[in-house]
Amino acid sequence: MSEELEHIQFELTDELLEKVELLIEQKSDKELKIFLDDFHYADIAEILDELDQEDAVYIIKLLDSETTSDVLMEMDEDNREKVLENLSAKEIANEILELDTDDAADIIAELPEERRHAVISNIDDEDHRAEIKELLAYDEDTAGGLMAKELVKVYETWTVAGCLRRIRGQAKDVTRVHSIYVVTKKEKLIGRLSLKDLIVAKSDQKISDIYISSVDYVNVEENVEEVAKIMAKYDLEAIPVVDDEKTLLGRITIDDIVDVLREEADKDYQLAAGITNDVEADDSIFELTRARLPWLLIGMFGGLGAATIITGFQTVMEKYVILLSFVPLIQATAGNVGVQSSAIVVQGLANDSIKGEILTRLFKEFLLGLVNGLAIALVVLPVSHFLFETPYLVSATICIALVTVIVIAALIGTFIPIFLDKKGVDPAVATGPFITTSNDIFGILIYFLIAKVILGF
Repeated sequence: MSEELEHIQFELTDELLEKVELLIEQKSDKELKIFLDDFHYADIAEILDELDQEDAVYIIKLLDSETTSDVLMEMDEDNREKVLENLSAKEIANEILELDTDDAADIIAELPEERRHAVISNIDDEDHRAEIKELLAYDEDTAGGLMAKELVKVYETWTVAGCLRRIRGQAKDVTRVHSIYVVTKKEKLIGRLSLKDLIVAKSDQKISDIYISSVDYVNVEENVEEVAKIMAKYDLEAIPVVDDEKTLLGRITIDDIVDVLREEADKDYQLAAGITNDVEADDSIFELTRARLPWLLIGMFGGLGAATIITGFQTVMEKYVILLSFVPLIQATAGNVGVQSSAIVVQGLANDSIKGEILTRLFKEFLLGLVNGLAIALVVLPVSHFLFETPYLVSATICIALVTVIVIAALIGTFIPIFLDKKGVDPAVATGPFITTSNDIFGILIYFLIAKVILGF
């Protein structure tokens, strides 16, 4: 318990970094190792992320492979890439030997192709090398690209006594034993084994007599987002991965799924903010510009479109100048309603809670938009009339247009994410600038069309 509290209380301070840098400068290797031994590997990774490249490499080469392999997995990807550039293929291979196959494959996948082959050829353990090569063949967005080969499996023909002996041998290569899987002689997954049932069973009983046939699993080609939904729905810590013949290939653990969910959340958040590529605050100006500029250009053209619409109604501007004062209200309200609606739908699509027909969803959003629109209109009506001294007919025009715009913005914000999702496009692109820009244009057009009909110009 004290060890866990120590990790929670870790704080990276300037004094700590200065001490590490001083020990490196003085080449006090023994003292530096003793000092770093007090930290969790995740804390050491945080320290290395703040050091310059040369010092980070120095520490990686100083510590034992078991520690540095874990440290490398916790480091920022860009910093890890720079560190790996300064390690030989043999050194990287030695570090990888200490990692589970899924983590090892992740690191190798980040390397340039030529260097990747060099590292793989330097892995001495033939089985480990073959398993890593197998994992690298799968698409990174599939269950195969996420799974690890390390697991505990038993054959249905084994006795309980023989099973216990063999499990001990398998378990030493598995970081955490979440489940024991039962397979046939042809490696086909047929069930799982309860540790309690195994312990209380008679030593001469067959595994086929005590295993549980119901077991959740995913296909090796399943999308990782679907795997995450399945594991979340059934509250699983691990799930086996099989091929089309139900041959057991590996397993996915909850820590891998947490990483997937975090990366997906980061991507969706950036898409919703109008950032097209996966970027971080420390990326170069060029990378940040390339990620942000496309949506800014779309927003610019949207603004020009709105300006064109307003120009087309110059006649009404001359007669009813007050209408122009409420253009920001129409645009802001339409954009906000659209973003709210799309954000709720995107969230529902992400956690698989959007059910039923799209028409039912749209009708519900129509009613919601109508209620919200009427509530806002009841506030705007007296304000526009008494504060801005607009005639009743003009105030009524503004409020009718506002209600209409809110309803249409809600429908657009609901329909577009669902439509994109059905077309296989990430619905997160529908939020933020896309919805805001489209609703700005529609909002202005509807506003002036309604004004034209009611005011008769």
